Amino acid sequence: MILVIDTSSAVSTLAMIDPDSARRDELTFNARETPLRMQFPYFSPGRSWTKVAVATGPGSFTGLRVGVSFGLGLAMGFGIPIVPLPTLDIQAARSDEPVTAVVDAGRGRYCFKVPGDKRPRLGEPAAIPTSHDLVGNIADRRSLVAGGHRFKPDGELRSFVQAVEILLRTAREVPYRNLEIEYMQSFSPKR
Repeated sequence: MILVIDTSSAVSTLAMIDPDSARRDELTFNARETPLRMQFPYFSPGRSWTKVAVATGPGSFTGLRVGVSFGLGLAMGFGIPIVPLPTLDIQAARSDEPVTAVVDAGRGRYCFKVPGDKRPRLGEPAAIPTSHDLVGNIADRRSLVAGGHRFKPDGELRSFVQAVEILLRTAREVPYRNLEIEYMQSFSPKR
């Protein structure tokens, strides 16, 4: 049984994948209203976990630290592998067609990854190319829509758990000490 944790944005998701059966469960919740520890019993922690996958960002500084720390603690406690999954790659895998994956970065900015880019970028709506539909867990889409962006309709997207399954086919386990979080902003002083 694989546990997947994504707490990179205000809209968080837990998923459970049983590779030996067709069982797939996911639970999406508002992390500000209901903490991760309150959601975990839904996934019966006594199960035989074989792997933990965690969204590693970019995303909310606090949210990423909570989800990754929780996942890392479970993996170490159970002695099972941990797999990092980039947040924007999860969102992009929700579509068969090329899309621009986006997450909130605060202060009217977004972290985004355009098809073909290797690294995410940070910017205001005007900095995001309008060549592809957007996919992502965005708390308030109005500024992006006002900036000429379109969101791919939810009915045309895979579920979170289906997207994660696609990424898990090629994702690599990492040693616990090598798990890295990708924050959206650097904390260097402004000059």
